[in-house]
Amino acid sequence: MSLDLNELKKDHRTSYLADMLEKLLREEEQVREMLAGDDALQELAAKELKFIREEKERIEHQIQEILDKDREQEEFPNEIVLEVRAGAGGDEASLFAWELAHMYEKFSESQGWLWRVNYESKSELSGYKEASFEIKGKDVFKKMRYETGVHRVQRIPATEKNGRVHTSTASVAVLPIKKKINFKIDPSEFEMEYSRSGGKGGQNVNKVETAVRIIHKPTGLDVRSTNERSQLANREKAMMILTAKLEQLEEEKEAKKYAGERKEQIGTGDRSEKIRTYNFSQDRVTDHRIKKSWHNLPKIMEGGIEEIIKDIDFGVMRDEKMLDN
Repeated sequence: MSLDLNELKKDHRTSYLADMLEKLLREEEQVREMLAGDDALQELAAKELKFIREEKERIEHQIQEILDKDREQEEFPNEIVLEVRAGAGGDEASLFAWELAHMYEKFSESQGWLWRVNYESKSELSGYKEASFEIKGKDVFKKMRYETGVHRVQRIPATEKNGRVHTSTASVAVLPIKKKINFKIDPSEFEMEYSRSGGKGGQNVNKVETAVRIIHKPTGLDVRSTNERSQLANREKAMMILTAKLEQLEEEKEAKKYAGERKEQIGTGDRSEKIRTYNFSQDRVTDHRIKKSWHNLPKIMEGGIEEIIKDIDFGVMRDEKMLDN
């Protein structure tokens, strides 16, 4: 196993193990030098080398476990930002966007995840024009990563007098928040705006400009954070979300280079891709990527999506393996 001891010493979790490994390597070298100078010590040296080798393997195994855990956290972080945005369909679309957010909030509760609001923009009927949420917890990105895309609803709206089925859409984006950030933003590339936060927060909220909006000029990305108590906290949260968005954009650019065949079979993971239809009159949800349907919409809209998420994960993984072969 090839390990960089200098790098391991910089990490408090592996520095002690790196020191122990370095000491064993020195002892191993000393025993070999001693063995080269005196054949009579052959048996004793062999036992000593065996002990050193076993200790090295034990320590290397411990280090590898820590590094593997890091890699898994990098691939599947335990923190995400979930965004919902109303699409085609006016008020009905904004109500559907709210229902999707409610569905994910209830699912988060069932998983024991922490759910926090970053930003909300509501319609006249209290639906969501757009909203952003922070979710933290074990396996959150692993389970939620395939929810990105356009969700479509087909139903008779409460305001429809002639009983016609309407089709509306809302988009969902899932942004992983990684501990190791590989993307750096040039300060000259963004603008910051400050305003007064609305909603909860006490009297201070209406007097101080704590809400933050960041615009990334090269891409036009617009990020807001309003629900932290201070301007600084909202600024940090908005920068965290912007960084995650820009990193995802870079990853999407790379993925599109190899996306031809994958797009045909399992989709692109792009926010503009229609992934799922919720048909209320037929009590059915259909995911178009794996061509499978589930029933009992009332339960599903109250967060009962565990089976859907498992089936999609299995279906997408299966199709990716077929592509690899």
